[in-house]
Amino acid sequence: MKPRMHAISTFHPVVWAWFNGAFPAPTPAQAQAWPAIAAGRDVLLAAPTGSGKTLAAFLAAIDRLVREGLNGELPDETQVVYVSPLKALSNDIRRNLELPLAGIAEELRTRGLPEVAIRAWVRTGDTPASERQRAHRRPPHIVVTTPESLYILLGSETGRAMLRTTRTVIVDEIHALAPNKRGSHLALSLARLDSLVGRRVQRIGLSATQKPIEAVADFLVGRTEQDKQRSCTIIDTGHGRARDLALEIPGAPLEAVMSNEVWEEVYRCIADLVAGHRTTLIFVNTRRLAERATRKLSETAGRGARNGSPRQPRQGTKT
Repeated sequence: MKPRMHAISTFHPVVWAWFNGAFPAPTPAQAQAWPAIAAGRDVLLAAPTGSGKTLAAFLAAIDRLVREGLNGELPDETQVVYVSPLKALSNDIRRNLELPLAGIAEELRTRGLPEVAIRAWVRTGDTPASERQRAHRRPPHIVVTTPESLYILLGSETGRAMLRTTRTVIVDEIHALAPNKRGSHLALSLARLDSLVGRRVQRIGLSATQKPIEAVADFLVGRTEQDKQRSCTIIDTGHGRARDLALEIPGAPLEAVMSNEVWEEVYRCIADLVAGHRTTLIFVNTRRLAERATRKLSETAGRGARNGSPRQPRQGTKT
């Protein structure tokens, strides 16, 4: 219950009502990060995959935008820049942003409060020129981009005008950037952003793997002109997740060439596991076996779909 009380004191009641309705409780990473982010400190958050790191960073920023909107003080200006090392990840984050934004908007309507239209925009090398022009005319509140596209924005007059009001920068998967040239390039862009804004922009770093974590924190916040280390709140909730491992084998003996009866038993076992889980990954040795397994499991799922079983499986290959 302590994480819940911590979050209630941090967030606007509307934001917390949405979160409380969508999740059973904050994760340890979220409960520790939210007060530090709300206080305006630079934060480096290390937590396992699936622990809500991205929402920990985004929800604090969304809360501030909601508060300003309800006070009638939310202008059309960019306040949050989210930097992702991959363009595909940027698009995924945009989808993840839409869930809390839509949920909070619905909560506002339910309470009869004014609408707060928070806009997010993905800016990569694939963004059409028409979208770029529209974003420059009416800046989004949250910009999702890559290190390279951030550099381009900082080099254009319209991009600089849009980024001049930035308050917070979120760097995701920071471990993939810190040790290489892309990281050096990003560090320069973050320094240019500070110069553009005219003050230090709050920096939040996210990643599951960070070693040594003190060096990554140093990369995130940079150093002073006197080469002194800046303060950074490091939150490390570990890198491992609890695992539930089990070994399932058919009742018939396993042989080099298995009979159709044994394969049917294997597929029934897999189908039962699929029905009991939200997401299931099945690994096979060859493309031919992938096609066969997909067909068999599709038939099984098809027979059970009428009884509310999960949707049919999709086949994928990796070379």
